[in-house]
Amino acid sequence: MKKILLSTAALAFVSSMAFADGHSVVRMGTEGAYPPYNFINDAGEVDGFERELGDELCKRAELTCEWVTNEWDSIIPNLVSSNYDTIIAGMSITDERDEVIDFTQNYTQPDPSAYLSMSADADIAGGIVAAQANTIQASFIAASGATLVEFATPEETVAAVKNGEADAVLADKAFLTPIASEDADLMLLEQEEMIGGGVGMGLRESDDELKAKFDAAIASMKADGSLNALLTKWEIGGSF
Repeated sequence: MKKILLSTAALAFVSSMAFADGHSVVRMGTEGAYPPYNFINDAGEVDGFERELGDELCKRAELTCEWVTNEWDSIIPNLVSSNYDTIIAGMSITDERDEVIDFTQNYTQPDPSAYLSMSADADIAGGIVAAQANTIQASFIAASGATLVEFATPEETVAAVKNGEADAVLADKAFLTPIASEDADLMLLEQEEMIGGGVGMGLRESDDELKAKFDAAIASMKADGSLNALLTKWEIGGSF
């Protein structure tokens, strides 16, 4: 996967200069590994629902935005450290995360979490269930009777099912559905979980002005139907 790499010091410098003089160059941080929300296309560029959404939000907010990729497990710490200015990475709004960073209003409804397995009778109640680390799905499994195994990337969770390390993986249904459609060995189970409060943009708690700009842009997209159009295009459930 092609990454857009800049040093921590350089990124922090760009961010501080951008906001010091009032010129809004906003660095949009995403994972680039969670389709259809975000992924790296064949040209090595950030693509997906959140790329289209983020570009439109920046246009409406009259902001100049640049895209940066960051691994999921450090995506919040690197926002707080000013390596970029937002998180737009399929991140569900939770009380735990809200204690560390701030969120805009949600731009998706809560998406069902689904189980992907190689067997219709997989033991998801007391067996081994995989999830990406530091996700709402991992927290859900940890609080259930199942045994949680965590992986750094979503691809690794699916691989764990295929190689027998896990009985199933729990993730956003929008992520798992195309995987199940393309692999005859895998299937979605009937049981689904409704967890999380929808997906929003993460920002530093000190960036009230930036949050207000994005909140207004999201609200305008909800009002004119363009957000629903994007959700439909990328097959992400739940309209506004």
